Amino acid sequence: MYPFFRYGKAIVQAVVGKTTGAQLDFTGTSEIEFRCSLTDIDNFLEMNNGRVLTLYDLGRTDFAIRTGLGKQLLKQRWGLVVAGSTVQYRKRIRAFDKVTMKTHIAAIDERWIYVEQSMWVKGKPCSSVLIRTGVTSKGGVVDTQEVLEAMGKPDWKMPPTGYVAEWIESDGDRPWPPKD
Repeated sequence: MYPFFRYGKAIVQAVVGKTTGAQLDFTGTSEIEFRCSLTDIDNFLEMNNGRVLTLYDLGRTDFAIRTGLGKQLLKQRWGLVVAGSTVQYRKRIRAFDKVTMKTHIAAIDERWIYVEQSMWVKGKPCSSVLIRTGVTSKGGVVDTQEVLEAMGKPDWKMPPTGYVAEWIESDGDRPWPPKD
């Protein structure tokens, strides 16, 4: 089940944080904390890998609200879509562990915003995801230059390099539609 209560709480905390001065620059890193609950775990008493991806939604929501992107999404009647991801799991997150999630922009190209997120327990990284996100309108994916202009960052450039560029290239070789 989708964690609606936790999601609503995260939205309220982000909105309250933004209005009380916890704004975040579009180039900054969002950090939120939560506990791994019993609804997050699998039969091995650790956070389920599917739940990890669901909880990363919370970090992107906090980032969007605190940077002002969320306000632009509402104002422009835009949406936000995940168009691809690659995830690494390195350390177990167990029931009741206190988790710190970090979210920041890793790169931007003409069409996509690449968001890197990670979960940490006791100062140690547990998982990391690189997500290709797009801002959408009725006409499809909005050019990132238009998004940056709406955010007041028209000259901001962060082209994909290193592992982000390699992932983009590698993902381009992946067949679509998948073979049956």
